[in-house]
This record gives sequence, C-alpha cells and structure tokens, in this order.
Amino acid sequence: MTQAVITPVRATGRVSALTRRPKFLLGAGIVGLYALVAVVGPLLVGDPHATGDDLLAGPSAAHLLGTTNNGQDVFAQLIVGFRSSLLVGLLAGTVTMVLAALVGVVGGYAGGWADEVLNLVGNVFLVIPALPLIVVAASYLHSSGIAVIALLIAVTSWAASARVLRAQTASLAHRDYVDAVRASGERAWRIVVVEILPNLYPILISQFVFAMIGAILGEAGLSFLGLGDLNSVTWGTMLFFAQNGEALSQGAWWWFLPPGLCIAVLGAALTLLNIGVDELINPRLRVRRRGAVQGDIR
Repeated sequence: MTQAVITPVRATGRVSALTRRPKFLLGAGIVGLYALVAVVGPLLVGDPHATGDDLLAGPSAAHLLGTTNNGQDVFAQLIVGFRSSLLVGLLAGTVTMVLAALVGVVGGYAGGWADEVLNLVGNVFLVIPALPLIVVAASYLHSSGIAVIALLIAVTSWAASARVLRAQTASLAHRDYVDAVRASGERAWRIVVVEILPNLYPILISQFVFAMIGAILGEAGLSFLGLGDLNSVTWGTMLFFAQNGEALSQGAWWWFLPPGLCIAVLGAALTLLNIGVDELINPRLRVRRRGAVQGDIR
C-alpha cells in the first residue's frame, strides 16, 4: 500500500477548493454562528451566577430556558458557556499545533540525531495514557481556571499530530523544488517557512480542528466528573450541577439538554470541517468522490 502524500499547490487554490465543498461550508457556518454568540451573547444576558426565587422553574418569558435548583437562569449560563467552551477549544488547539509543529516539522526536516531525539519525545507522550494523567493533574489544579485545563489537554494530545507532520515534512524535504532551493544556498529556516509550511496548512488545519474537538469534549468530561473549574460557567459545569441536582429524575430537561445539544452540534460542525479538509488533502477521497460523480452521471 502506497502512502498518500500531499502535492504542492498554492494556498489560494486550497482556500478556493474548500469554499466549494458543502460539508466544509456547513461546518464553517455553524462554527461561525457559535463564535458570534460567544462574542456578543454574554454582553446581552445577565449574571449567570445570580440566584432568584424561581427554583427549578420551566421555560417561560422571564426565563427562556428555565432555572436551576438555585434559581439561576439556564439561558444566561448556556450563552456564557459558548465563550468558555470555545476558549478552551481554541487555546488547547493552538498549543497543540504549536507543539506538534515544533517537534514534527523541525524533526522531519532536520533528520539525523535531532529527528531521533524529537521522535523519542513524541513517542513517550504518545504512549502515556492521557486521560488518567489529565484526571490526576486536574484533581490538583481544578481551581486554577479553564486555561489550565486547556493546557493540560494540549500537553497530553500533541504527539499524534507531530507524527503526522513529521512524516509529511520528511516527504516534502526531499522534493525536487526543495532540493533546488537548498542547493541555491537558502537558509534552512527560510526553506521550512516558505517552501514547506505552506504545503502543510491543510494538515495543520485538520489537526487543529481535531484538537479543538478533543479539548471541548475533554473539558466537558472533566467538568462533569467535578474535576474542572467549577467556578467557571461552561457546558461541562452545567452538566455537572444538573447531575448533582438530580435534574433528570425531576424532569428538568431544560437544565441538562441544551448544553448537551450545544456540545453535540459543535462537535458535528467541527467534524464536518475536518472532513472537508481531509477530502482536499487525501487523494483517495478525491478519487472516490470523482468516481461517484461520474457514476451518477452515467
């Protein structure tokens, strides 16, 4: 089986190709809507921690999504949760990609002992069980804020992306156009930045989106277990307090169902983004799609 490698093309061509893919556009539209709510929404709602006299009340004109057992407005918490959960995903995704790019791209291009050392570091992090490590660390650092949770998730999840980037960088480093630039006396850092990184953008985007999905789900899972920052309002902490307040047994669906749906829809949107990018960089998927289209025409 031959390994699929990326073909050097212009970045503008890739962007144009992505905008013609329905899955990518649908996912981008949903993520864009989430981002808009995350930026504007918290400015339009009240204090999500404020309590009232209406305890565990259903949806009404005064409380669009009802209240918690402490009289807190669920809609205000949900809207604030957009910002908190997206911040966790963005921070974890960014740190993951920076670490993966430093280890994978540098090692793949440099080769030799530098590649061996960086590859060894990546393999160590790859075999470490991430979930138990995050749970143990979060149990000691849960009061440090959602930024610490995001960093913990990122530090334990960059190794797989680094391996993918290392393989693609090693392939690109021996292409004819890179050899020609290297023979002209160009510096190594400029070759990496100008000649190699632009051809890794689709993979970087795909891995970044994948890291965001893992971070948002990871934070929600940790918060649901009570290991997140319970002083922050996220979808995970909403589910934690709903579970502790026995919302399911009391029929208070408005307390746990909205945050669960928000997590599911965002995960689906990010997956659609990832599929769109994967279809662009994976030649096998392009061949299958082209064959399916030709079959429909016949």
